[in-house]
Amino acid sequence: MLKKTSHSNLSNYFISLSNETGNLISNLKLQKLIYYAQAWHLAYFGVRLIDGDFQAWVHGPVLPENYREFRSFGWKPIIIEELNQDFIERFCSEIVEPKQCDLLNDVVDEYFGLTAFQLERMTHSEDPWIIARRDLASDVPSENVITEKSMIDYYKPFVHG
Repeated sequence: MLKKTSHSNLSNYFISLSNETGNLISNLKLQKLIYYAQAWHLAYFGVRLIDGDFQAWVHGPVLPENYREFRSFGWKPIIIEELNQDFIERFCSEIVEPKQCDLLNDVVDEYFGLTAFQLERMTHSEDPWIIARRDLASDVPSENVITEKSMIDYYKPFVHG
């Protein structure tokens, strides 16, 4: 049985990985990582990993409530000292199912080593963000929702197995 988790738990998973690897993440990068985790979870399992709707902001997909949680860090790296390998292990054994953690590991392998700017450029080239932005100029603020359907439609063809 798949488990849904909170956006805070998912963020803490990525921040823990950041602390363990030394690959620091900003709020901008965090937003893209949780977006890709949600998108691939939808494509692979057909259900959400976290609640909330991503919006097509100027700098790519953002989950507003999650962004606000980490807004105080600005453009600086998010460092929360107590998040470490212990949280990663608890996340993968208690908070989500092992097969969900396997999928998140694939997301990490694919996206975690990229910069926030690289991730932003990637999301800007993919249909879900483009569709949600419609005809808006690239620098115009938007709260348009990136739909679950557009994520599934775009990412599902890439799912193998």
